[in-house]
Amino acid sequence: MPKKSQLLAQSHPAFRFTVDVDGERQAAFTDCTLPGIEWEAEEVKEGGLNTFVHLLPGMRKAARFTLKNGVGKSALLDWYIQSLGKTVSRKALTITLLDSEGEAVITWQVEQSYPIKWVGPELQTASTSVAIQSLEFICGEVTVTTE
Repeated sequence: MPKKSQLLAQSHPAFRFTVDVDGERQAAFTDCTLPGIEWEAEEVKEGGLNTFVHLLPGMRKAARFTLKNGVGKSALLDWYIQSLGKTVSRKALTITLLDSEGEAVITWQVEQSYPIKWVGPELQTASTSVAIQSLEFICGEVTVTTE
C-alpha cells in the first residue's frame, strides 16, 4: 500500500467513479461536477495602518454539484419528483473516485443533499447521441477522504 504522500502524487483517470445515495449504489453516470468548497473572507481595516487589511474567515459559501447520466428509470429522478411536493427529503451522497483496479482513491461524502434542478436531454432527429439528463443538488457538509 503506497503512503499518502505517494498517493497524492499519482494521477487517476476521472471517468471511473461511483455514486451512492444513503449507501445504495446508483446508476452509471457520464459526468459528475463536484462541489466547490469556498469560504467567505471578511475584510477588516485596521485604524492607523492604511497599508494593511485583515482578512478574517467567515461562513462557508453554499455549494452545489451536478450529476449527468442517460435517461432511464432512476431512483434519483424519482427523488427529484418527490421533492417537487411539500416535503424535501435530504440524503447523504457519496462520490468515490476509483483507480484502474476498481479500488477507492478518494471519497467525497456530501451530507444533507437534495435535488434542486433537473435538465432534460436535447432531442434531435438527426442525432445518434445518448439522451443525457442532468440533476443538480444542494450540498450540506462535504468531507473529503483519501483511501
